[in-house]
Amino acid sequence: MKKIIAVFIIALATVFVLPDEKRASGLLHNGSAGDEVKDVQHVLTQLGYFSSNQTGYYGPQTTEAVRAFQGDFGLLQDGIAGPGTMKKISNVEVLAKVVHGEARGESYEGKVAVAAVVLNRVGDNEFPSDVKGVVFQRNAFTAVLDGQYNLTPERDAYRAVRDAYTGWDPSKGSTYYYNPDIATSSWIFTRSPVVTIGKHIFAE
Repeated sequence: MKKIIAVFIIALATVFVLPDEKRASGLLHNGSAGDEVKDVQHVLTQLGYFSSNQTGYYGPQTTEAVRAFQGDFGLLQDGIAGPGTMKKISNVEVLAKVVHGEARGESYEGKVAVAAVVLNRVGDNEFPSDVKGVVFQRNAFTAVLDGQYNLTPERDAYRAVRDAYTGWDPSKGSTYYYNPDIATSSWIFTRSPVVTIGKHIFAE
């Protein structure tokens, strides 16, 4: 009898625990609904993958948009927004804010170049190994310091991030950039210039 009761308690606990674990995993798929789905749809819309209303319901169109996103960003194309896909979407959002804050008013090429610099730093042993680590490294980006990072990015910022992620690097491998007219650090002028795009000099 005690064994039967124990099994019943375990089964009952499973019923109540599994849904929370599923939500904690960040797993979104066909049939999911809520604000988190709407946030995903927003980013996918800005990137050009999703063209329907952002309803917060994860249906076939969202599945296909996620699958297209996964294909371009080097992820398994299963149409499910699991932890890996959600992390990439979060990184895109962070990068779009940096691009908007740092390169607002620059040409589209200049925006892609700024996004590329962040990704180049991720791949460089001298910097943190992930997007958020690079972006929020102390004193790394003016937009983070002065609050412009918190502005709402325009669509071009998202698409510039997409192009940088998929291989376009107008900065030619640079890990730094600066505006010589307003730069206040003498150290940045010691970096080797690579290319000038708009008001920014990109450097190694």
